[in-house]
Amino acid sequence: MSDKVDTQELGDEIVRVLKTIYDPEIPVDIYELGLIYDVFVNEDRDVKILMTLTSPNCPVAESMPQEVGEKVKSLDSVNDTRVELTFDPPWSQDLMSEEAKLELGML
Repeated sequence: MSDKVDTQELGDEIVRVLKTIYDPEIPVDIYELGLIYDVFVNEDRDVKILMTLTSPNCPVAESMPQEVGEKVKSLDSVNDTRVELTFDPPWSQDLMSEEAKLELGML
């Protein structure tokens, strides 16, 4: 068995985990909401997630990034996880997927 990491496959696995985390105020997962700006995976299976929140005053500003980090790190194929929170660019409804907009009756 090879130790070579398929970063694309691992990235897909991480996205599946992210889709199990929901914003407490909006009944849509954080990935479809557009709160995940980027997921970086290196060959050492270290993961960096760049994410935002719907607002800087979001009630889950501390717990949401922590939950994201813990859930992703719980994957057997992940070595380490770092979650970086940014508000640049600020989140807007434009970042939501079509699926999220449909779910919320915006289409």
